Amino acid sequence: MANARALLEQIAQKQSPDSYRQEHWTGSFDEYLDLVRANPKITRTAYQRLYDMILSYGTYAVEGKEGLTRYKFFDDPENGGGDAIFGLTRTLMDLVNVLRSAALKYGSERRVILLHGPVGSSKSTIARLLKRGLERYSRTDAGAMYSYGWKMDDGTIHWCPMHEEPLHLVPDSARTEIASFLNEAADTKDPHAFHVEIHGELCPLCRHFYKDRMEKHSGDWTKVVHDVVVRRIILSEQDRLGIGTFQPKDEKNQDSTELTGDINYRKIAEYGSESDPRAFNFDGEFNVANRGMIEFIEVLKLEVAFLYDLLGASQEHKIKPKKFAQTDIDTVILGHTNEPEYKKLQSNEFMEALRDRTVKIDVPYVTKLSDELRIYEKDYNPKRVRGKHIAPHTLEIAAMWAVLTRLEDPKNAGLTLLQKLKLYNGKTLPGFTSDNVIQLRKEAKHEGMIGISPRYVQDKISNALVANSESTSLNPFMVLNELETGLKHHSLIQNEQVREHFRQIIAIVKEEYTDIVKLEVQRAIAADEEALTRLCSNYIDNVKAYTQRERVKNKFTGADEAPDERLMRSIEERIDIPEQRKDDFRREIMNYIGALALDGKTFSYKTNERLLKALEMKLFEDQKDTIKLTSLVSNVVDQATQEKIDIVKSRLIRNYGYNDESATDVLQYVASIFARGDAKRHQ
Repeated sequence: MANARALLEQIAQKQSPDSYRQEHWTGSFDEYLDLVRANPKITRTAYQRLYDMILSYGTYAVEGKEGLTRYKFFDDPENGGGDAIFGLTRTLMDLVNVLRSAALKYGSERRVILLHGPVGSSKSTIARLLKRGLERYSRTDAGAMYSYGWKMDDGTIHWCPMHEEPLHLVPDSARTEIASFLNEAADTKDPHAFHVEIHGELCPLCRHFYKDRMEKHSGDWTKVVHDVVVRRIILSEQDRLGIGTFQPKDEKNQDSTELTGDINYRKIAEYGSESDPRAFNFDGEFNVANRGMIEFIEVLKLEVAFLYDLLGASQEHKIKPKKFAQTDIDTVILGHTNEPEYKKLQSNEFMEALRDRTVKIDVPYVTKLSDELRIYEKDYNPKRVRGKHIAPHTLEIAAMWAVLTRLEDPKNAGLTLLQKLKLYNGKTLPGFTSDNVIQLRKEAKHEGMIGISPRYVQDKISNALVANSESTSLNPFMVLNELETGLKHHSLIQNEQVREHFRQIIAIVKEEYTDIVKLEVQRAIAADEEALTRLCSNYIDNVKAYTQRERVKNKFTGADEAPDERLMRSIEERIDIPEQRKDDFRREIMNYIGALALDGKTFSYKTNERLLKALEMKLFEDQKDTIKLTSLVSNVVDQATQEKIDIVKSRLIRNYGYNDESATDVLQYVASIFARGDAKRHQ
């Protein structure tokens, strides 16, 4: 077992002094110009850098006719998917398209990006991903960025409080000439080649030092920049460098100086004036977020006084610190808000200016079952939930209920809400194509903007885990009971009608769960490979004879007999093949076998999924009575029956992921269903 010293040595070996020196590079202004000439992209705007950061992770196409592109960045690969956004591919495409437009300076860079959607729809997660992504990107060679500081007489360096682009030091008269010099190596034939553009003025403090140095050096700008030290900067929300976050507070404790900085009254005595920039703290969220990104939490709860700063920062890229002229900033402004706050914005005529400067991106709930399931599997899995087995389908049924609450009733009278969910999840249904699914999504205007949030479901799964501490496993009924009980006190359910609708959906998913486990138990009982092979062989022999108008040799008597119609129909009826379509189905099976043979493949009962289901159901019906599953309900089980039941239970554990307790629970549940069915037949 390794000791602490060995562990520390192992950590030391992983550290790279070269990387540290590279990240903390400092140099002169002319050295910085050489860096820019070699790599012009280090002067990118905040929007350009954010867009390039997202693209650096790559993309992949999403299956389907809609031609959607998925950006790998939102899968959070750097963090093992800890903050991955599941689904919402179209929403994320819309967001990246806005960033691309802003990066190309088509106008979106002068807008506030507003993520709008119901509570718990991943708005904050998207913002958090972007902030963390920028932090990581600024550490890479591709994302390198630089700022500067002023050498003081005592040898200290006064760094720019807004970590500005060093090219802001270039006077207007020399900007064209220096930009031409920096762009000499750029490929003029490539329309996508990056060209350096010098825009923006110095912040008030740097302007003060600049004027002081100009006076000292009698207007010789080349000597002024000799007093400048350029350094590489790493964006960090924790260090308040390039990443800002603003959250509205109580009106009495809120001041707009939180955004633009405030006077440092202790330094007024030293410098003699409130308007001396050295007596001002440029530490407002906009100052901090310069060159990076600022997140406004619940942006529409801001007081009007804050909105003026927000509007100026978005439209003109300027802020107005107290006692100073307007100051240039370069930052991505991302806000998020919920539906009620956005409705207030729409009805408030005083907020018209903000509406006009906002790009709204809807962030709905997930409406695809597999994506919703992944949300819960991320938090409730064997690594996170120890000492408690989560029975198969528990999270799936919870996810199914959540998604169903978000879907609008289909306008097609022949389609149920549950069928609509299955279509959205990629399942094929007779009479529906992928084009129909696209049309269904278009018809539903508010789908995903209504319903239950994942947070509510996560809370109830947590409750169920704690409340059923005596059980070794968590099953769907435990979670559904918590979900239904919690509806009484859910603060976001507006009326009793909606609450009752959600209760009815619980009944729908219970019925779906019943069908799922009945099929699993049936398959576990019928999972006798030899018996299935014999039954399949017998069926195929009879179908072959039937389609070729031949007779079948009886294996016991050796006599030629007519094809066993009763056997064939007993199998076909299990998958709802009507009498009038039996000939078509049988020819279809024979053609399928023939096609496999041409490809050099051998037919088996596992080859055709539809036929497999029919065979399993037939075998289950034949074996159900011999196993006496219904005896579980009365708890009177003889030894021979118990041995058969134990075999079925072991198959459930081995093939379907149950543990001993959950397998027993499922068998008893399905047994009770069959017992009720037997009772009805004898009435």
